[in-house]
Amino acid sequence: MLQLLPLLMPIIQDLIGRIPDPQAQAKAAAEMQTKLIDVLSASDAAQLQVNAAEAVNPSVFVSGWRPFVGWLCAIGLGVQTIAYPLAGWALSVYSPGTRLPQMDTDTLLALLFPMLGIGAYRTIEKVKGVAK
Repeated sequence: MLQLLPLLMPIIQDLIGRIPDPQAQAKAAAEMQTKLIDVLSASDAAQLQVNAAEAVNPSVFVSGWRPFVGWLCAIGLGVQTIAYPLAGWALSVYSPGTRLPQMDTDTLLALLFPMLGIGAYRTIEKVKGVAK
């Protein structure tokens, strides 16, 4: 929902801008802002409930998917930065002219960097004593 906000704001502002009365325009803008905040707060609260339910679930297939994605990213980064260059070096020594296939790391890094950011944010919360 939050991702749609930048797309919707110009449309909403244009619609509010078409109201001829400045007072009615200001009132409509304030109401729209209040409603957007309510919708986003409800969406965040619902997501927090889902996260809490997943975290306490005893099944590793439910509660373990986030750590799995983290480990998968770490393994992928290790393969890309350590194993792949070493394999390329070994291949050039033992079979000159043979090339390793290129690996696409865009998806891996697009997933890894936000996860690292969330982990850093969680650490800051724990240091400040905000986290439970």
